[in-house]
Amino acid sequence: MLSLATKQIRQGRFSKTIIMYELFVAQFFVEKFAKKLFGESEVEAVLQRLDRLTQDEARITVAQTLSVVHGLVNNTRVAMEGLQPFLIGP
Repeated sequence: MLSLATKQIRQGRFSKTIIMYELFVAQFFVEKFAKKLFGESEVEAVLQRLDRLTQDEARITVAQTLSVVHGLVNNTRVAMEGLQPFLIGP
């Protein structure tokens, strides 16, 4: 196809814009054929699974962060309660 397009340009029959459009259309049909050949549903299933895994990872990260913050708050509270008699005095 590319050789035919080059030949047409040399002969002055088509402009580069038309050739670029034809290449774009050809690429579209090649992609469409590849999706049918490899099974678009398989690709969709893999993308959905990847999305679920990403969401699960985000939830786990949030849970771990909350756990660390909770531990820090508890440690701060214990430290503040332990120092309180010294700060207030007898």
